[in-house]
Amino acid sequence: MQQLLAVAIQDILPKKVRHAITRLCFFFDAIYSKVIDLLKLDELENEASIILCQLEMYFPPLFFNIVVHLIVHLVKEIKCCSPVYLWWMYLVERYMKILKEYTQNLHYPEAFIIERYIVEEAIEFCTEYMEKAKPIGGSGVSA
Repeated sequence: MQQLLAVAIQDILPKKVRHAITRLCFFFDAIYSKVIDLLKLDELENEASIILCQLEMYFPPLFFNIVVHLIVHLVKEIKCCSPVYLWWMYLVERYMKILKEYTQNLHYPEAFIIERYIVEEAIEFCTEYMEKAKPIGGSGVSA
């Protein structure tokens, strides 16, 4: 993925900016892997600080909100909790987007979410039940 990003930003950004962004990609690859070497966690923590310092040199202050700052704490979270892939919130957030789309009335959003969810579950149950059902009537054998 980094190679594709490096090619995509090759002619757009200066070399130092490209280098900082590529380092950030490598950092995320390292922390999002399923197997993490515990001896490299301190090195990754230092790498995160260096990357943020580099980004601060090249991007305006408006770029840096609290979310960008949280990169520094990701390695500490890995030390406390486990590898990141085990506690990703992306799946939950995607499902919350689906549930938000169920809302038709902003005065009672929970009621619409519950109603649509129950309808969806009932339809799924009926669909599964109908697949297992046998047809009523003839045995299917012609005389």
